Amino acid sequence: MTDHKGKLSPLLKQATGIVAAKGEGCHIIDPEGRRYLDFTSGIGVTSTGHCHPKVVEAAQKQVATMIHAQATTVMNPRLPELAEKLGELTPDNIDAFFFSNAGTEVAEAGIRLVRQATGRPNIIVFHGGFHGRTMGSLSLTTSSVGLRAGVSPMMGGVVVAPFPHVHHYGWSEEETTDFCLRELDRIFVTYSAPKETAAMMIEPVQGEGGYVPANRRFMEGLRERANKHGIMLVFDEVQAGFGRSGQFWGHDHFGVKPDAIMIAKGLASGFPISALAASEDTMAKGWPGSQGGTYGGNAVAAAAALATIDVIREEQLVANAEAMGKRLRDGLESLQKDYPEMEDVRGLGLMQGVEMRRDGQPDGERAGKILKECEHRGLLMLRCGPYQEIVRWLPPLIVNSQQIDEALGIFEEALKATA
Repeated sequence: MTDHKGKLSPLLKQATGIVAAKGEGCHIIDPEGRRYLDFTSGIGVTSTGHCHPKVVEAAQKQVATMIHAQATTVMNPRLPELAEKLGELTPDNIDAFFFSNAGTEVAEAGIRLVRQATGRPNIIVFHGGFHGRTMGSLSLTTSSVGLRAGVSPMMGGVVVAPFPHVHHYGWSEEETTDFCLRELDRIFVTYSAPKETAAMMIEPVQGEGGYVPANRRFMEGLRERANKHGIMLVFDEVQAGFGRSGQFWGHDHFGVKPDAIMIAKGLASGFPISALAASEDTMAKGWPGSQGGTYGGNAVAAAAALATIDVIREEQLVANAEAMGKRLRDGLESLQKDYPEMEDVRGLGLMQGVEMRRDGQPDGERAGKILKECEHRGLLMLRCGPYQEIVRWLPPLIVNSQQIDEALGIFEEALKATA
């Protein structure tokens, strides 16, 4: 008999060469004991850092009590507790929550809900958005063609509108916003009639698309059109939410209320749980059986989410994200004066992106080399953007000024080493 050994899929590609033996606060520690500043946060997941004691304690207590209380079979007491606590953090019009495992799953649930609640087929998304990798959510995703390659055809009923990416268009914010709203209105008369448009779904700050914030007038324009036409406005807060932007929700920067919110990543400090939030009335318009799942709202993950919210409040991590985000932004803009290849620095709070360019073209190769040099010096970061040209900064919300300054110093060394 041949001796077979299991292996990981060759399609699983890692951004670093690090084996993570332990996580501690803002650091990952390898098997040899070397410490790395983790400015990836597991793609924005470890909001309270690695293994925060209060989160660990809550999870351990729940593990010893009940691990799996399947949500459509029995009631897990942690779920109504989590819904109540989230209800204190969401806008007044949003008070009902469906819990699942990942952002892509609540995007799928969102697709079902907006179509069933409105009786309309079409969903408008915005160029550069990322909403997940399962087929429905992938059909809403336009951040990179590589994500969609080889699996077409996509789900029907999806219309893509321009996002106000000022640096991409090369116009002023006013000109860019005028163009995007004008093109959206054109969609309503050429592609998707308002009476056939169920929802507009948008990231208040684009994540995978390149860390691009929307702006107040654009978001107000979406709300105005949603109200006028009876269209639902859905905010994907999977990456920008839970304090990362320096406000609790990314949309808080723009003063616009959504009809539904998609929540995941930083919700439970690394445990897999996500939520679709809307009004109870809207949820009730969904069809029976349209919300469910074997593992959704797992008891241990819910307990970790409750502890995460407590830590964010007690340690004032939203205010820290705002302050440390400003320190990071100031440091990056200072470096930009000496390194013009850092063509654009953008983002909100602890969600900052540096766009690398060479001769006017996106320079994903340089960005990749910078990340490797940072890794060699003890700093872990990631890339994003359609050409992988964006060096993205998303440290845990507990990051302090010393760690920000250390990371900026390493980044400058990497810039010099790759010049």
